[in-house]
Amino acid sequence: MILALDAMGGDYAPEEIIKGAVDACGEKGGDLKIFLIGRKDEIKKYPLADTMEIIDTDVSIGMDEHPAEAFKKKKNSSMGIGINLQKEGKADAFLSAGNTGALVAFSLLTLGRLKGVRRPALATFFPTKRGHSLVLDVGANSEVKPEFLYQFGVMGSIYLQRVYGINRPSVGLLSMGEERIKGGSLIQEAHRLLEGGSINFYGNIEGHDILEGKTDICVTGGFTGNAILKFGESLVSFVMDILKDEIYRSFRAKMGAFLMKPAFYNLLSKVNYEEYGGAVLLGVDGISVASHGKSKAKAIKNAINLTYRFYQERVNEVIKEELLA
Repeated sequence: MILALDAMGGDYAPEEIIKGAVDACGEKGGDLKIFLIGRKDEIKKYPLADTMEIIDTDVSIGMDEHPAEAFKKKKNSSMGIGINLQKEGKADAFLSAGNTGALVAFSLLTLGRLKGVRRPALATFFPTKRGHSLVLDVGANSEVKPEFLYQFGVMGSIYLQRVYGINRPSVGLLSMGEERIKGGSLIQEAHRLLEGGSINFYGNIEGHDILEGKTDICVTGGFTGNAILKFGESLVSFVMDILKDEIYRSFRAKMGAFLMKPAFYNLLSKVNYEEYGGAVLLGVDGISVASHGKSKAKAIKNAINLTYRFYQERVNEVIKEELLA
């Protein structure tokens, strides 16, 4: 696989991006080639793998830049160049820890949609009591139609089957109640479409069902999905801050925390975004993966491994075949 990697995207670029890429190359050997896209003088400061090549640009996209403006004015940015390499057939995939909105805009406007796909969906994993649940869309579409939600369920099912080996993953439709009459006309029509399809549709689920792990996949609109994602990330930090405050209140609490240290580490590993790799933009005619903005080497390596599996398992080809059938 040839990967175009945004070396300038994220809070810890380029050092941690490069470290993660080097680690991934060490695991994959000659099966992985990486274009590191960014400021050459900065990238050259760090040890690189033999299968890496630098593409020089001093233009990058800030995390607070408007996606549409970035697309218009920064086509020669590390993100713009990387996605265009896919369009030209010089790379198989693109990965960035930079501005996710810009990644969606560049991917959709440069690569276009897969044949048969009405709208792409950004898919990422949430920790649950039973492991992980794939939630989509988490930000690519602020407004959706019933047929979009149906296709999200199909694409998410194929993704889990091909990349993670989950046979007939269960799909839940996020609503305000489990009854099929709940959620208004949009959700009711999406329910009808999902129920009549070939996927393993569970039915409606509520917000608390996501962390319970009631279904393997949760389908929702991008506005709601993004709100849940941001709330979940802030909740983890909120709980950890409260625990730290309470621990330092007394010697007894400190001793208890010391004894509970293995349990705390286990908890953190389950909610740590570094373990999940990244969010995949399903439905574009290419492979675009968004890693967390705070990604360090481990998260980047895992995101590259995810991208590699996605490519090897021909996920896009299977999605296209299913939706055009």
